[in-house]
Amino acid sequence: MGRGPSIEGRKNAEDAKRAKVFTKLIREITIATRGGVPIPAENPRLRAAVDKALSANMTRDTIDRAIKRGSGADGGADMHEIRYEGYGPAGTALIIDCVTDNQTRTVADVRAALNKLGGNMGTTNSVAFQFTRVGQVVVHTGGDAGVESKLEEAAIENDAEDVVIANGVGTVLLAADPIAVEAMRKALAAAGFKVDSSDVVMRPNGPLVTPTGEALEHFEKLLERLDALDDVDEVYHNALLPPEDADQE
Repeated sequence: MGRGPSIEGRKNAEDAKRAKVFTKLIREITIATRGGVPIPAENPRLRAAVDKALSANMTRDTIDRAIKRGSGADGGADMHEIRYEGYGPAGTALIIDCVTDNQTRTVADVRAALNKLGGNMGTTNSVAFQFTRVGQVVVHTGGDAGVESKLEEAAIENDAEDVVIANGVGTVLLAADPIAVEAMRKALAAAGFKVDSSDVVMRPNGPLVTPTGEALEHFEKLLERLDALDDVDEVYHNALLPPEDADQE
């Protein structure tokens, strides 16, 4: 009878996964600092990056070092933001945002991931027209109709453009402005809602693509491969994927 992974093996895998998350968060903080002032309260994008890092249990010392690096120390000035566009299996469209100190390495890694799993790299603006840049604040409602009604009311009172609620999660959409997103986050938190995340994202327009069979398998593997790349910060796509627990039902 086979034996499952040891406790030590599971811990090592968890540590490796956590290290990758921290690497991406540190780069995000570095870039956010470069784009404004090194003070979270005065830099909405940096504030969002710091909040995300704290949610991942990153220490204040690590966050402060990343901010220092973004201010120009320790090679932080060598970091660059790059956006790649491409297609995945079943004609899915992808926008891949990266933060890197080596553009040659990054483009090679992204292209290899796409080519290996049925996709291909596109040119600038080849798929961007299929997405809209929006601000969004995500709140867990627990599926409570009363909470959802209050969320819609509070969001609209604070200039939300739309509120989408599904499966116990409310997504408040608003202007794609970090300042507006931060103001909405503060307003909803003050109203007693637990804010899960707040950010400026690329949201797909129109109907979503539904990959099935082998195309779905390859697409999910592609997302996993891209997520494993340290230089990849965010991946946006227009695919409609099954719930994560669908195979457990």
